[in-house]
Amino acid sequence: MKNFILKGISFVFHPLIMPLLGVLFYFSKTPRFIPEPVMKAKIFSIVILTIILPILLFFLLKTINKVNSIYLKSTKERLIPLFINSVIILLILIRVLTPSEIIELYYFFLGILCSTLTCFILAIFKIKASIHMIAASGFFMFAIAIGIHYQININGTIALMMIILGAIATSRLHLKAHTNQELFIGIFTGMGPQILLLNYWL
Repeated sequence: MKNFILKGISFVFHPLIMPLLGVLFYFSKTPRFIPEPVMKAKIFSIVILTIILPILLFFLLKTINKVNSIYLKSTKERLIPLFINSVIILLILIRVLTPSEIIELYYFFLGILCSTLTCFILAIFKIKASIHMIAASGFFMFAIAIGIHYQININGTIALMMIILGAIATSRLHLKAHTNQELFIGIFTGMGPQILLLNYWL
């Protein structure tokens, strides 16, 4: 039962949903007026490009025996998915979230791109970082930055995300998917680019 719950946590908070959570969080908190059709179009595009397309590509890669599971347990099987994800994020930056439209989300996704490329480079050198922690900690840092930027109270979100980060870390350790070191590498890889890019929009 415990393993089932921990696997559920890893699945529910899969890295694929974190970019979408960032977009939804931004649209729910920003005081800026953004027309509803624009928001819906952005959300729809993000769902297609960051969730549906990667899932379809995963099944393609699994069919040709390039990956074994959606959790990408080895550094070797991470290379192609991480490269593809980098291309997808770059496409989002060019076509969906340009800096002239929504600068906060542009730099959020630029941070995601930097984190993904860092994870890709680490995988080349056979260093494994927790992709779950990269995604969750990147969103966590972005949420804090939005709170500071718009001077709004997001204490509830911060508390919830700290619980989620703890739950994800616990599940990955218990399932022996990662070591403590790999979790810490993931946290720094996720938060680092978001922090470094704050100077450009905060």
